[in-house]
Amino acid sequence: MSLTPIDAAEVLARINEFDTIIDARSEGEFDEDHLPGAVNWPTLNNEERRLVGTTYKQINAFEAKKRGAAMAARNISDHINRDVIDKPKDWKPLTYCWRGGKRSGSLSLVLDQIGFRVTIIDGGYKAFRAALVLDIARLAPLFDYRVVCGTTGSGKTRLLQALDAAGAQVLDLEALANHRSSVLGAIPGLPQPTQKRFDTLIWDALRRFDPARPLFIESESKKVGNVAVPVPLIESMRASACLNLTLPDEERVALLMEDYDYFVQNTEPFCERLDALTEIRGKVVVAGWKASVRSGQIEPVVRELLTLHYDPVYLQSMKRNFKQFADAKIISPEDHSARAMALLAQQLHKETA
Repeated sequence: MSLTPIDAAEVLARINEFDTIIDARSEGEFDEDHLPGAVNWPTLNNEERRLVGTTYKQINAFEAKKRGAAMAARNISDHINRDVIDKPKDWKPLTYCWRGGKRSGSLSLVLDQIGFRVTIIDGGYKAFRAALVLDIARLAPLFDYRVVCGTTGSGKTRLLQALDAAGAQVLDLEALANHRSSVLGAIPGLPQPTQKRFDTLIWDALRRFDPARPLFIESESKKVGNVAVPVPLIESMRASACLNLTLPDEERVALLMEDYDYFVQNTEPFCERLDALTEIRGKVVVAGWKASVRSGQIEPVVRELLTLHYDPVYLQSMKRNFKQFADAKIISPEDHSARAMALLAQQLHKETA
C-alpha cells in the first residue's frame, strides 16, 4: 500500500514534485477554481452529483451511496482506460476532491491497488484554499515592488507587457483578471475568473518570482472588475516605490482608440457602459456622450472621459492610497507605440537589473 495523505500547507511547498495533479471533483467545481496545473477527472460529473444529491434528499443516504458508487466506478474505469494505461510504474499522482475525500479516495484507492505511489490532500480543496490564503499573506510582503502609475491611457499595461518581454519580473493583475480595470474595462467574450480562481492565479505567480529582483506591477485599485486584489498584496503595493508613466493627451486618446477598437466597431456596448457614470456626471452629460458616440464622434468623448472623469479620480486615488506617489520617478516614452514602450522597458530593466 502506498496511499499517502499530505497536509495542505505542505502541498504548497511540494506542488512541483508530483507528475500529475488530479482534481476528482465535478467539472463545475473545477471551473470555479483548482490547483495550478491540475487535470479534471470527475468521480461524479455535474449531473451525476446532482442526481446523487437528489436521491439522498428524496429517498435516503443508502440508496444515494449505491447509485453514486455505480457512477463513480464507471467514471474511474474510464479515467484508467483513457489516462492511466500508458503511465509508468514510477508515476506519482496527487489527488484531491472537496473536503471529505470520498471522491478522491475512491480514485486513489484504485490507483494505489494498481501499484502507483498516490498522494492525497488531507482536507481536499477546502484545506488547500485556506492554506493558499495564508501563503499569499506570507509571500506578498517579500518583494521589491515597482508600481507603474499613470493616468488612463498612458500605456501602463503596454509597458508591463514590454517589461515582461525584456526579461523583467511582472505581475499583470489585469491579465489575470481578464479586465482592464475601469468602467469600460470588461473585455467582450472573455469572462472574469471567480474570486477563488483569481487568488490562485496570483499565488501561483508570486511563488515563482525571485524576491531578490524588482517586481513590476500596475497601480490597481482594490478591485479589478468584479474580483478583489488580496489585501496583503494591496497593502504591499501601496507602500512601495512608484513610477509615474506620462503621455500627452493626444497620445493617450490614440492608445485608447486602439485598445478599445471593439467599441468603435460596435458602439452600443460603449453607450451601455457609459450609463454607469450617470450618477457621477449626470444624465445630460452622459446622454450627450452617448449621442456623440452613436454619431461616430468617439474621440472627443474619449478625451472628455479622460480629462473630466478618469484623470481627477485617478490622481486623487493615487495621492490618497500610494504612500510614495508624490516621489514617483516620471517616465515618458516617445509615444504610445510598441517600439517606444519596448525601449522604455529595456531602459527600466537595465536600471533595476
